[in-house]
Formats: sequence, C-alpha cells, structure tokens
Amino acid sequence: MKILYAIQGTGNGHVARATEIVPLLKEMADTDVLVSGIQSDLALPFKVDYSLYGLSFIFGKTGGVDIKGTVSGMKLIRLIKDIYRLPVDRYDLIINDFEPVSAWACLLRNKQCIGLSHQNAVIHSEAPKPATSDFPGRLILKNYAPVTIKYGFHFDPIGHTIFTPVIRPAVYNAKPTNKGHYTVYLPAYSDEDIISTLSKIKHIEWEVFSKHSKRAYSRKNVTIRPVSLAGFSESLISCAGVLCTAGFETPAEALYLGKKLCVIPMKNQYEQACNAASLENIGVKVLKRFSGNFPEITEWANDSTFLQKCYANQTKEILKTIIYRHSYCNFHRYYITDKE
Repeated sequence: MKILYAIQGTGNGHVARATEIVPLLKEMADTDVLVSGIQSDLALPFKVDYSLYGLSFIFGKTGGVDIKGTVSGMKLIRLIKDIYRLPVDRYDLIINDFEPVSAWACLLRNKQCIGLSHQNAVIHSEAPKPATSDFPGRLILKNYAPVTIKYGFHFDPIGHTIFTPVIRPAVYNAKPTNKGHYTVYLPAYSDEDIISTLSKIKHIEWEVFSKHSKRAYSRKNVTIRPVSLAGFSESLISCAGVLCTAGFETPAEALYLGKKLCVIPMKNQYEQACNAASLENIGVKVLKRFSGNFPEITEWANDSTFLQKCYANQTKEILKTIIYRHSYCNFHRYYITDKE
C-alpha cells in the first residue's frame, strides 16, 4: 500500500508532530511526504517528496497575522496549478494534516482524503469555543483543507475520533528538570517588543525562541535564540515555566511535562481563541494581550500553580486504526463519520 502524508508548513506545530508520525507511517507502508507552506522554521529529518509553496499565513510583529504580507505573498495561480498537478491517484491512502493542496486535489478528483489534525478537533461540535463567535474564522477552518473524514488531536479526547496530543519522543521520554529560566515562544511579536516587556521582570531569565532572528544574542535578562527543534526541546524540558501563543503542540508538551503555563492567543485567530477557551477551562492562565503587560505576566510567574496531563503514547495505534479503517480494501466496509 502507498500512502501520502501531507503536512501544513505554516506553523512549527504541524512539522514537529510529523517528526513522530512520518517514521511510524514508513514502518507500516510505503509513505511519501508532502509539505506546503513557507513559515515553518524546522527542518524535517526525513525526505520530503513534494515541497510546495501552498497557502501560508505570514506572522506579523504586533500579535497577529500580517494581513498585507499574507495577501501579497499569495501565489494563487501557482496554488491552482499545484492542486491540478498533484498525482493523488497514485496513492491508496492520503492522510492530511490541514494541508490545502492535497485536500483540494482530492476533492476535485472525488478521492478519499483522511484529515488528521488539531484543526479538526477545534471545529468539533463538542470542543470548547470562545464566548465571541467568529464566522469568518470558522469558515476558514472548515474549508481551508476540506477532507472526507475527520480525525483530530486536542487537549482532551472527544468521542472516538478526537485523540489526545502527539508528544514527540524527545519530550515524552524526557526527565523534566527546573533550571529556573522561562521558555518563550511568541512568533507574532517582534524581538524588540518581547525584550521591552520581559526585561522589566528582572528576577527571571527568559529564553525566547524567535522567528525574526537568525542569531542568538542577549539583552539584560532576555536571551533571543533562533527556533530549532533540539534547542527548543532542551529549553522546554529544563524550564520553570512556558509563555507562548495559544497554539497546540507547545502548550500540550508543557502540560505533559508539568510546566507552569501561560498562553496569549494571537489576535483575530479563531483556532487560537478556541485553544485558549479549552486551556482556560482546565485552569491554564490566559492573557488577552502581551505588549507592556508585565504586571499580569509577573503575577503569573510568581504563582506556583501548575497542571500536568498524563498523555498516553498512542500515536502508532491511532495510525494503525486509520490505515485499517480507510485503506481501499476496507473503505466501504468500515466508513467512519462523526459530528463536526
């Protein structure tokens, strides 16, 4: 059997999750890898068979997406050509992590496409939602990468199709320590903004992983480091706390390690607003803003409260189940649907 695993390359979370999923898929079947998007900072430790421009959201420096940069960076003609050129008919099974090119290629050819992403969990009817509705945000999540059948990952399981997070082996097998520093990942803020705010909290050493710097440097009690999977993992495992956006992979790993956690959802990002609602429900500190908000960040840093989630390592079993249920020979016999 031949599988295509398609990865969204806009954020680092999809790519980090793939470092666990792809080797397992390759053990089970002949697997090709597709990555589309231009915003990931991480190198994949395996061959990428299709590297496509895709449809990326560009991170800004003031807490949200850079709308102008996103629109000007779109290459719609190239996207359409890639959709029509992608040879999805070569594959017996296509598994999609919120990746638009393969999803739309399958839709246009009436081919089965299995979604396996955090976004599928966010739009599930039973997943926590923010108090303020966001129709455009929901519309994007539902139609950006349309799939035939939806499976997902969330902070807590839902029904038979939403599973707990994939925790990378480097984190899952780690023995957490506390060296006193705080690990920071706020990719939608500039280095200057982060330094200006965090340097005012003088009793803490901050290790900031930046999308906007290719070199490491320090200013006062703030160290800026380029994003790398190994470096980030090391800092995360040995930190006292984590300050980050309301994404999915980093908060999930912080919860697994039992690290003190505070999240700041990106502006006008429905997915992150949903994540913030989920995390707040279980007791994680959620802040509405970052810039200049050192009083609330200081209050959180001085609080000794933390949560720990004992996520099981079930990735291999999940992949086996999906392959069994939805490979060509079993598709008509075992077609699974679930509420969205």
